[in-house]
Amino acid sequence: MNQRRILLALFLIYFVFAILLNSVGTVILQVINNYGVDKSSASVLEGFKDLPIAIVSFLVASSLPRFGYKKAMLLALAIVAVACLAMPLLPAFGTAKLLFLCVGVAFALVKVSVYTTVGLVAQDRKQHAGIMNTLEGFFMVGVLSAYWIFGWFIDSANPASTSWLNVYWVLSALCALTFVLVLFTRFDEREAAPPASRGPVHDFMEMLRLFFRPLVCVFVLTAFLYVLIEQSVGTWLPTFNNEILKLPAAMSVQVTSIYAFCLAVGRLSAGFIMRRLNWFPVMVGCVLAMGAVVLLALPLSHGVAHDPNVSWASAPLAAFVFPLIGLFMAPIYPGINSVMLSSLPKHQHAPMTGLLVIFSALGGTTGSMVTGYVFGRYDGQFAFYLTLVPIALVLVGLFFFRRQVERSAAGVAGPQVA
Repeated sequence: MNQRRILLALFLIYFVFAILLNSVGTVILQVINNYGVDKSSASVLEGFKDLPIAIVSFLVASSLPRFGYKKAMLLALAIVAVACLAMPLLPAFGTAKLLFLCVGVAFALVKVSVYTTVGLVAQDRKQHAGIMNTLEGFFMVGVLSAYWIFGWFIDSANPASTSWLNVYWVLSALCALTFVLVLFTRFDEREAAPPASRGPVHDFMEMLRLFFRPLVCVFVLTAFLYVLIEQSVGTWLPTFNNEILKLPAAMSVQVTSIYAFCLAVGRLSAGFIMRRLNWFPVMVGCVLAMGAVVLLALPLSHGVAHDPNVSWASAPLAAFVFPLIGLFMAPIYPGINSVMLSSLPKHQHAPMTGLLVIFSALGGTTGSMVTGYVFGRYDGQFAFYLTLVPIALVLVGLFFFRRQVERSAAGVAGPQVA
């Protein structure tokens, strides 16, 4: 019973942060309309969100086992609850910056704590993989919900209206509800405690040493490449729909929601699949299917003529085929994360997640920048064709990753037999 309550708390936390993290595009649009901020200035909100995630993960991940994961989650929820209240009470562009700064700091605490807690409640490797996929699936449900929740409060007839700020009363209440649930849920964190800690500096150095283990090195590079692909597609798909497929701007964004929907469905369904099947053939099949979608969809995007009366029924077929890549992409990130964490002692889950968050942030930023450069210098089709390169590298990385996982398992089993 307590395991179910813990998982409910983790899913709800991830749902809340999915809404907050993925509202940045909507908030950029609204601060431009409300506060007269230019596009260049408004774009810094993305940095206020992403940089704190990487920096805080790097600095505190190794120390969280001593601080306590439950305490870290409660602190994170309290921070964002207050930051959400500030939005309608102190409406200003500076408040929006502060909000995303707080969201970034809080999410760094949450992701390390949540991933480590999954390792504490999962009874075996397959259950761990199932929980991780379901958890990331709930995250994508939160991403989809963000479009609808914010859309409900936006006054389309009056772009200068600040009625959209009322959404933060709801989000603050949701944070408070989640805070209460976590507060009254019992967490047993003893297994995640380091066996012998010599202080925060020593714990930090131990996290850095993790990276130089072959297993960890192959894993973080594979995760880096995966996030590079996901962020490349997610960030530039609306522009691809608008410029290459000739869809209206609003429809370009709406069609992109198919991609997020596919990610959600893929991860939720993988939560059941990964409990029953071996992870490696599932991952390899997904990567091959990703490459097949790219090769199938992009030729359909050539020669699309502009149609001022285009609708969902008459939109180019590529607009619906290419987002299906999310269905096959979805299980990979939580799947390899689960295998990696299941291969380590539970007291190393926090520093390992810290490294994961850092390389994920770097991969996302790199993917978005490289794809944007190629998109602008050449065209969107060539930019998306280039995703075949990291897709191929992820496939190679999976083979090396499996080899290192097997070697690690043999190394653990050897001394026990002797």
